[in-house]
Amino acid sequence: MQFDSLEAILDFAVEKEIEAADFYRTVAGEERYADTSRMFQEFAAEEEKHQKLLEDFKEKGISKSLEDYQLRWIRDIKRSDFVVEQQYRPGMPYQDILMLAIKREEKALALYNDFLEQVEHPDSKKLFQVLCQEEAKHKRGLENLYDDYMAELGD
Repeated sequence: MQFDSLEAILDFAVEKEIEAADFYRTVAGEERYADTSRMFQEFAAEEEKHQKLLEDFKEKGISKSLEDYQLRWIRDIKRSDFVVEQQYRPGMPYQDILMLAIKREEKALALYNDFLEQVEHPDSKKLFQVLCQEEAKHKRGLENLYDDYMAELGD
């Protein structure tokens, strides 16, 4: 996906973060177990932080916290490679919701990697490296939840 300016990239990324937070809030609101609902609310809050990070970058440029952010490699265990695309529907089984969320995080990671290739300024590159790492952490966390859940089921 090509954009003609950094502003257009940032605007699109903000829209995607809003969409992601809305998804997690919707899932949280329909979840019948309090702990699971709280977990999805936490994911929504993380996506809102990304939205703010993008908006602040657009308005003020790179922040000290972003400059000091320590990048590290998050290993991809590739659970999403075995997932068929699906749409969220109320009443979905928990394991399907997790796989859907994993796939969404995979797409977010791919989008930020694409943006990373499109920008040239070091500050913009740092922003998208940070967001790539954040989405990779989300994906990995969801994959771990999925593995734990399946282990509980004896799978």
